Amino acid sequence: MRRGGGIALVARVVVKPMSSYLPCTRRIAVAATACWTLFAIGTPLAAADPATDALGFVNSTARCAAPNTAAAFGSTATSRVAICKSPAGAYGYHGVRISDGATLTAAVTASADGSFVAQKDGVTYTVTSNALTVSDASGTIRSEPMVSYHGPKTTKTPASTVQTPAAKPSTPAAAPTSTAKLPPPLPAEVGGGKH
Repeated sequence: MRRGGGIALVARVVVKPMSSYLPCTRRIAVAATACWTLFAIGTPLAAADPATDALGFVNSTARCAAPNTAAAFGSTATSRVAICKSPAGAYGYHGVRISDGATLTAAVTASADGSFVAQKDGVTYTVTSNALTVSDASGTIRSEPMVSYHGPKTTKTPASTVQTPAAKPSTPAAAPTSTAKLPPPLPAEVGGGKH
């Protein structure tokens, strides 16, 4: 005799999985956290500006030596600059390229609009509250936006601060001099970090 000789009913049960939103969101959150952690670990500390005081960047070549005072100082993504004023009223440019620690010192002309213009070897360096603009006779070589700036707010754009030959002083102002030796460049100013 056969058991269960009747007709077998086969029920097809379709089971829908619960929403996959939660596991997907959790995976994205874990991945984002891992990426931010790797970014924070991989970002060199040299990218931050060094400490500043009334003379410019502490322990940096972009700094004024006493008795000179800082008329302005600021940094871009690739440069730091201090505009120094001597007790006699002469201005000087003290700049450093962060990537390799290259420095530049030059006499400066202060403009009524708050900008500072230095010239050396046919290249003009214009410092404003908005940017460091490097140019030569053929035009702008590069314009680096200021990341931080301490000094007078510039009232005009860098392009309008270029002096006409009639407005240039007949003799350039002497760069402020001091017998005090500037400190060595910071590690951030000697080769910078690998970006």
